[in-house]
Amino acid sequence: MYRFITNETASNLSGGSLRTRFISWRLICGSVRRRGCAALIQRLMGDGSAAGWRSAAEDERRRLRGAAGARPPAYNAVSPPQSPPAATMPAPRWNQAKSCLKTNALTLLTLLGVFSGIVLGLILRTSSDEPWSERDAMYVSFVGDLFLRMLKALIIPLIVSSLISAVGNLDLSLSGKIGARAVAYYMLTTVMAVILGIILVVAIHPGQGTDEGIEKGEFGRNTTTADTLMDLVRNMFPPNLVQAANFHYRTVLITPTEEDEEKYRQKVGNDSANIPVNMFKISGQYSEGANITGLVVFSIVFGIVIGMMKDQGKILLQFFSALSEAIMHLTRIVIWLSPVGVCFLIAAKILELKSFSVLLGQLGMYFITVLVGILVHGFIVLVLIYVLIVRELPFRYIANISQPLATAFGTSSSSAALPLTIAALEEKNGVDSRVARFVLPIGATINMDGTALYEAVAAIFIAQVRNVSLGIGSIIAISITATAASIGAAGIPQAGLVTMVMVLDTVGLPAEDVSLIIAVDWLLDRFRTTINVLGDSLGAGIVNHLSKQELANIEHRADTVTAKLEGGENGMEATPL
Repeated sequence: MYRFITNETASNLSGGSLRTRFISWRLICGSVRRRGCAALIQRLMGDGSAAGWRSAAEDERRRLRGAAGARPPAYNAVSPPQSPPAATMPAPRWNQAKSCLKTNALTLLTLLGVFSGIVLGLILRTSSDEPWSERDAMYVSFVGDLFLRMLKALIIPLIVSSLISAVGNLDLSLSGKIGARAVAYYMLTTVMAVILGIILVVAIHPGQGTDEGIEKGEFGRNTTTADTLMDLVRNMFPPNLVQAANFHYRTVLITPTEEDEEKYRQKVGNDSANIPVNMFKISGQYSEGANITGLVVFSIVFGIVIGMMKDQGKILLQFFSALSEAIMHLTRIVIWLSPVGVCFLIAAKILELKSFSVLLGQLGMYFITVLVGILVHGFIVLVLIYVLIVRELPFRYIANISQPLATAFGTSSSSAALPLTIAALEEKNGVDSRVARFVLPIGATINMDGTALYEAVAAIFIAQVRNVSLGIGSIIAISITATAASIGAAGIPQAGLVTMVMVLDTVGLPAEDVSLIIAVDWLLDRFRTTINVLGDSLGAGIVNHLSKQELANIEHRADTVTAKLEGGENGMEATPL
């Protein structure tokens, strides 16, 4: 690069005409920029004489020889090279620790609330010889119920506004790609969770020798597999959106009268014969609980229509975007109550537990099997998928969502943790808001990895307890049904018990056997909800990584169009009439 400074060039720079000096200077600067030598330009600026140019070139030649082939620092064409910053003393460790505590204060307080709730529940439980009544437990959970009500009040407006604004701000083709990637990830992880659960329950065999001593209850049949699947499709198309915000449709089977049952048994000649399903009367009713599936489908379609309207739908899109931001600000206020709310919710649940012997005794191996499956799926399978696609370890990513995970454990509701999850992914993990607000509501509706694993394990466990041998065909049927049932499970506490009947019906097990696992379901429900939220969050990070370039292209095109419009307006103003 220093060879470009010849005697002729140096003379031109020092004594030539203005045009000659300009051309020579451009030749040198262009060569130096291409070869990445910023130091030479700085030295050339020091002297304007021909001797000065030649001297600078000789000094540069000697410097490069002494550098033994070291590459000079790259030249920044935008801004001149800066001098190295002055050495600064490292910040004291106390300041670093204080900054860390300040940043993660809410997460630490929520985790403290979880452990405090466990300790408080155990202390209150052992403080009296008499069992705690349902009313006494209600008093303890009162503060937690208030917190849960606040979170539930945010779910519907957040899902609707975030989905409409996210889909409306995306290109139609890109929203389809993001949705396809999210659904593909959710289906893949759900199937993997079911397979893992089946492998564990077959290998550990927790149902062996546990028939005696398990507390049984009544859990009558009220649905069939076909009814459940059709209800899932029906709820995708709600006839009334206001009603969908509070109720969901459900098919209920009405038990035949004793007289009809007696006539049937006399007809078949068997006094203990089971009543066939076709003798049950069919009734449709609206059960309490929001129809999240229907609201998600409507919001996605509505967002697509607004996006297709272009300028006509711009005002409506801005309204939903502003509403989404307002709900997120409100969420940031409510989540500071989570440590106290979670503490009292967990304490009340411990007081409601009838006996620890059931948890640690007869159902101990079943509990351990489900828990091991949930932990392996959440912290090994999902982590490996994230590493293979994103090419980085997700431990910091997971640490940043520990507060939503703790809330999911405390409330046992993935929908209740949804506002906190969106806020954590956007603010701490840098996930694009268009992706987070599009993918997470879908995940909270259809991605139930923990529920799918639990239902597969529970069905085979009940078969083992009843000494029912299941073949390969039955196990495959359980896999398919557990996957479908988990998609239909609402993001509310203990919704898995309802869909569990659907899985048992697939392999011919009585619906009453759900009562075998009710004793420990309240605790397992918290673990599987936590894994559901973890799977949603990692899925959003994966989709954000795969869609990053396309999202950047959309922003680039938008900036280009804006610049052209501004340039055109300025040009029109400057053009004389």
